[in-house]
Amino acid sequence: MSNCATGEFSWSRFYALRKEIRSAYPSVYSLKVKKKILDVVIEELKNEDKILDVGASNRNLGEKIVAKVPSATYKTMDIDREQPHDYYSLDDISESFDMVILSEVIEHLEFSKGISILGRLYGLLKNGGKIIVSTPNLFHPHRYWDSDHKTPYRYDEISGALLSVGFTVKNIYRVYNDQIFRKLFRIHIASYLYKYLDIDFAKSIIVVAVKK
Repeated sequence: MSNCATGEFSWSRFYALRKEIRSAYPSVYSLKVKKKILDVVIEELKNEDKILDVGASNRNLGEKIVAKVPSATYKTMDIDREQPHDYYSLDDISESFDMVILSEVIEHLEFSKGISILGRLYGLLKNGGKIIVSTPNLFHPHRYWDSDHKTPYRYDEISGALLSVGFTVKNIYRVYNDQIFRKLFRIHIASYLYKYLDIDFAKSIIVVAVKK
């Protein structure tokens, strides 16, 4: 198990945690489907929560969050100084948050760096705070590898990584949004073929985890 204070990491513990996740969620097809990350954020968000969006890019997600929950405080951290952000480094952050969002970021980092970032984000959360992590779904044929991705994660691997730094995994979802008839066809009819081929139509995975 990773120690947030020392940065130690145990591969044997990580493999055991992955096994725990696979026991609870035997396959990617056992994960519920959500339309988009915004839906998950709003479900988990409470009034007046403080949010930190890491890798926030153009802050588009924040605009949608605040539109639905105006009492929430939304702050961002991103290394891109061409965009206006509250922070450009985790080292500059001294406040704590109720929620951290890490959307389509961790796959761009080396594995050891990803584990380190998760540990640091754990430290920025209040007790009972939540982290929402999304990453490409490796079972989707078009998302297996991109040139700028350094570490692809299966759903059990990203969940195991969160467990390894001290989080408790609350929920894991697949993300899929499409035209209604095609969506119904893929979920209720074509899903049998997808399972047989061991592929999935959902492009991303979302994990919701809690700091206890």
